[in-house]
Order: sequence, then structure tokens, then C-alpha cells
Amino acid sequence: MPSSGWDGRFHGQGNGGFAGEIDYRGMAVALSRGSATAGTDTGHSGSAIDATWALGHPEKVIDFGYRAIHQMTQIAKAAVAAFYGTKSFHSYFGSCSNGGRQALMEAQRFADDYDGILAGAPANFWTHLLAGGLWDAQATTNDPASYIPASKVPAIATAVNAACDAQDGVADGILNDPRLCHFDAATMLCKNGDSEQCLTAPQVTALNKLYQGAHDKSGQIFPGFVPGAEEGEGGWSTWITGATPGRGLLFAFTNGFFSDIVYDKADWNYKTADLTGATRAGDSKTASILNAVNPDLRPFRDRGGKLILYHGWDDPAISALNTIDYYDAVVRQIGEQNAKSFLRLYMLPGVQHCGGGPGPSPFSVQGGRAPHDPQHDVQLALETWVEKGAAPSEIVATKYASADPASEVKMTRPLCAYPQTARYKGSGDPNQAENFTCSLPRK
Repeated sequence: MPSSGWDGRFHGQGNGGFAGEIDYRGMAVALSRGSATAGTDTGHSGSAIDATWALGHPEKVIDFGYRAIHQMTQIAKAAVAAFYGTKSFHSYFGSCSNGGRQALMEAQRFADDYDGILAGAPANFWTHLLAGGLWDAQATTNDPASYIPASKVPAIATAVNAACDAQDGVADGILNDPRLCHFDAATMLCKNGDSEQCLTAPQVTALNKLYQGAHDKSGQIFPGFVPGAEEGEGGWSTWITGATPGRGLLFAFTNGFFSDIVYDKADWNYKTADLTGATRAGDSKTASILNAVNPDLRPFRDRGGKLILYHGWDDPAISALNTIDYYDAVVRQIGEQNAKSFLRLYMLPGVQHCGGGPGPSPFSVQGGRAPHDPQHDVQLALETWVEKGAAPSEIVATKYASADPASEVKMTRPLCAYPQTARYKGSGDPNQAENFTCSLPRK
């Protein structure tokens, strides 16, 4: 809590993965803006990719699922009121990945906790997300010949960009709407022997399965990854394929979920698991605890809450299509006009899981050259919506030339309120936001 200069706000901070750690960096950002802030490890200590704490501890799973964030919020608000002698004027929650799931859980279960919620790349369909991880793992490693080594990922990215990058009018390595890209991995089939520039037949099958997404005889379990998200630090080589078979981060999360939470069996083997049975077991045991998929957000709306969703199109950890599915479900549940009164979704072209990638960011960076205002910072846009009633439209995102925010601005690009997308006007510098316009995507 700021000892002086408190801005009257409280900011709750979530955490990624299996929690176990407090996001002090996120808290520091809130504190630097003058807000009181709090975080929680959700009741256990450990690495974000470690779920062994859950083995045989169902109450800890409930804490992780929804209870810890709510209790943290209640206790922190009481502490803030006691310290300053008054309640906070407005309360906000923001986080990404599992933190995005936590954000939606707050909006769905505890509508009175926060006035404004920022949910990034939400892992809200937790059970099916990791059933999807099982599908991906089996597709790429059950047959050793199917494994796609990291050395081949750049060639896949090159082929995707050659097929689809110019569809949006700008060949810049960023697909504004990857749903328009209908890339078939078969175009990369090796014709003159195996090499890093082509795919063998088993690898073609595996790649198409990754794009297709998990499904069984009853239908889709979780959407697949969109083309354009393959390359780069933090891309497929980190999350999906790994440096060697079974070493991608999604393997760790999938194994942790099913072995330590669903089956209570440390030696559970993903290679012999039945996808349909595992999906049903995960749903039966944990869907009511871990999933934040309820589209009826009327209680949150009725008490004046505002919710902004965002998701990077290039996310190699959680398919961006899942967040669109949830947004569409809310619209179907309460109607388009009701949804627009409190809900926005921003899809971020070229952005990976919670950040990174070739695309620009919707957050102002302290010391950065981008303006620090609601038109350039999604957190400030949320606060302006809550406190002044000014709903956000497009937000200008910024990409710097290097990781140093003092470096030159490389690109600005408008982020459009879904379902609109940014379209190049056909002239002018494509690295300048003013040369794009928000419009509905082509069919």
C-alpha cells in the first residue's frame, strides 16, 4: 500500500500456471501507478509448472480453483480500508493465462469483488484446455516419426507467411486475422528426402492435428492453434514441440493436471491415455472447481462491472479461438447490446502467450515512448470506462525496436473491439496506426 499518494484504487493480481508463486512484478506495476495491491500463491508454494502439491489434497485444488483469490480480495480490501481509514474508491483485477481464468472466475462467481476486470489469454476452459494438451502430446510423440523438431518450426512459419501474410494487405510477418488463413501442412511434404525445410508424412499429419484441435467421436473438445503462431522465442518450440520430445511446457501442464489432480496417480502415462475417458474424468472431478465458462455475466453487469478480454492471436499455449468462443457464448446468453454495455474483446495480432511475438502490446511501458493514456493502455482504458463511463473503442498498441522501452517505436497498430479487425487502408506507412481502419472481417 502506498504510504503517500494513494490513488484510491485497489488492484488484485492473479498468477499464471499452477500458481505457487506471487506475481510481484504485476503488483509492482500497480504500486507504481499509486494503487494498493495484493496477490496470493493460492495456498501452496512451488513452480508454476508444478502440480505435485495437489496430489491427494482436494482442498488445495479448491483454493487454486477459486477460493484463494476471493478470500485474498476480501482480506486485502479490509486491510486497505483500515490503513487509509476509508474504502478504496474502485477495485480492479488483472492477470493473464491462469490469471485470466481467475479473472473470469471472479466475474462469474463473485460479482461484487471488482469494478473492473482485465482477463488476458484466459485458461478458463481448464479441463478441456489440458485435454487438448493430451491430444497435442499424443499427436506429436506417440509415433516417434510424428515428432516435429524445433529446427523445422522456422520453415513452417515461413510457409504459413508465404501462403497467408499478404492477405491483410501488408506482408509484415503478422496475420491480422489468422482465421482467414487456410494453410495445409501437406504443402510442406518432403519430395526429395527429409530436411529441415520440409515435413515427412507423419509430421504433416501431426501438424494438421495441431491446427485441427482436440476432438473425439462426439465432436470438438478444444480448438486448435491458428496458423502464424509457430516461430519465435516463446513460440511452438517452447510450448508445443519442445527442445526434445515431451519437453514442451504443455506436456508439463498436461501431466501435472491429469496425474496430480484428476487421477491422483503420479505415474499416469499420457501415451496410453484414452482422450475421451480423460476428458470425461477431468470434467467430472474438476470442471465445477476449475472451469470459468459460465456465460451469464448479468450479476456482474447489473452491479456496474466492466470486463475487458484480450488474447494474442499467436498464442502457442492457449488457442485464441477459445476466448472468442467464450465471448460469443456471453453474447448469445445475454444479447449483443447487453454485452456491449460492459464487455469488450481485443484480439492482438502477432502477440504470443500474454506478450512477446512480432506484434505490438496494448500496455504502456514505464519509461516507454508511447503515450500513457487510455488510447494506448488497456488498463487505463478499463479505469476510464469504470470511473468515467467512457467505453473503449480502438486501442493503439506499440512495438518497440528492442526490449528496452526507451528504444525507438518500431510499430503502432490499432486493436479493434471484436468482431472488428484492423485493415490496411492501402497507402501510407504500414507501421503507423493511422494507416489502418477498424472494420468487420471479410467472410
